Amino acid sequence: MDVRVEIIREASQELVHAFSRLLPQLSSTAKPLDHAAIDRMVTCDANTVLVARTSDAIVGTLTLVVLPLPSGVRARIEDVVVDRETRGRGVAGLLIQEALRLAQEAGARTVDLTSRPDRVAANRLYERLGFQARQSTVYRFAIDR
Repeated sequence: MDVRVEIIREASQELVHAFSRLLPQLSSTAKPLDHAAIDRMVTCDANTVLVARTSDAIVGTLTLVVLPLPSGVRARIEDVVVDRETRGRGVAGLLIQEALRLAQEAGARTVDLTSRPDRVAANRLYERLGFQARQSTVYRFAIDR
């Protein structure tokens, strides 16, 4: 399977369709993204939205967030999702490798990501790529809208 990874620089109907198919595979609570939401995401200076594309369709996506902080430039990988029909073929690895390259190029000191414990295959992949589990507690404050 021939897959290429691209940086998305503008919203499109193709991207709206891809997220409508992929996002529910990542999160049962995520709300669908419309064209305006995707435009905000891809035009945000801190974000780099990557997609994995075959000749037929977008089969995966990842968002790299790079922030200059007092402690140095930091990067986070967010919302990695690969279409269930394409999993196990190295697509997530290609997306992550490109994100790591871009983070290094941006001067990031570290690259973090989080993953639920029940995502066993994803967690194995992250460890295989060199990510190490941290002794940390993640706190979340839910803002009701």
